[in-house]
Amino acid sequence: MVSEQGQIELDSIFSTVAANWFQLKSKSVTPDYAKDIWRSLDKDVFPSIGKIPVQEIKARTIIEALEPIKARGALETVRRLVQRINEIMIYAVNIGLLDANPTSGVGMAFERPKKQNMPTLRPEELPKLMRTLIMSNLSVPTRCLIELQLLTLVRPSEAAGARWAEIDLDAKLWTIPAERMKAKREHIVPLSPLALNILEVMKPISAHRTYIFPSRNEPKHPMNSQTANAALKRIGYGGKLFAHGLRSIASTAMNEALFNADVIEAALAHSDRNEIRRAYNRSNYLNLRKDLMNWWGQYIYNMKTVNEGSLI
Repeated sequence: MVSEQGQIELDSIFSTVAANWFQLKSKSVTPDYAKDIWRSLDKDVFPSIGKIPVQEIKARTIIEALEPIKARGALETVRRLVQRINEIMIYAVNIGLLDANPTSGVGMAFERPKKQNMPTLRPEELPKLMRTLIMSNLSVPTRCLIELQLLTLVRPSEAAGARWAEIDLDAKLWTIPAERMKAKREHIVPLSPLALNILEVMKPISAHRTYIFPSRNEPKHPMNSQTANAALKRIGYGGKLFAHGLRSIASTAMNEALFNADVIEAALAHSDRNEIRRAYNRSNYLNLRKDLMNWWGQYIYNMKTVNEGSLI
């Protein structure tokens, strides 16, 4: 039987404090992002400091733990881990295990990662992408996932986790609940005829399931949010296009076609910190976004017909 003092010591080790912090943190982020957080801690932090009581952790402890990651050039990983470790240590302060966070300045001990733009394509490069997808040996669900994301401007995790219950085929709307959105606000996506065609293709494959794009190995769960990235890499677009970059292609095409910038931002579900304007945009931009998405669907259709083929 563990003594009271022994239990206090167990509750104070970094990995235990991190697990308790994670229970709260995971409620405020998407499931995929939560998995990424825990995976990074489990891989790069716990092996070196997981068993150390938080009271014994100093700035130097963290710096030494992160040096191997810095040495392999993963500066963005270092930045994220510093942020997560600091949140855990602040949590330790808030629950009374520490009087102050001794690691608050460790980020200054590392070189800041250079900001890099997400690899993407110009809109005029879409025909080649379409042709490559058509000729690929990717599965139908994976190809449909990529195309639906392209057609709807949603993020990779939002597309991969799409549920049939979120789709209103009669209204031609896809309502993504707040808990699945980056900004934690419900997002309504007008569905173009081409997007609806994608759903028709997926019906015989997954309509009896919860998820539109179920995992092949675990069909009660959705595809991984990295499925589209892995597929793009497999067909030769590694380092040239990430799944998130599909949104940039759409944004560029829409802005160059001189659509209202605020409507485009609303379609991308970008946050607007002005509460009044955000409420106005939500109520007044839906019809404009329907027109925008129908235009974009036709644009994609034209890109397909350049190749006289279809992804589906």
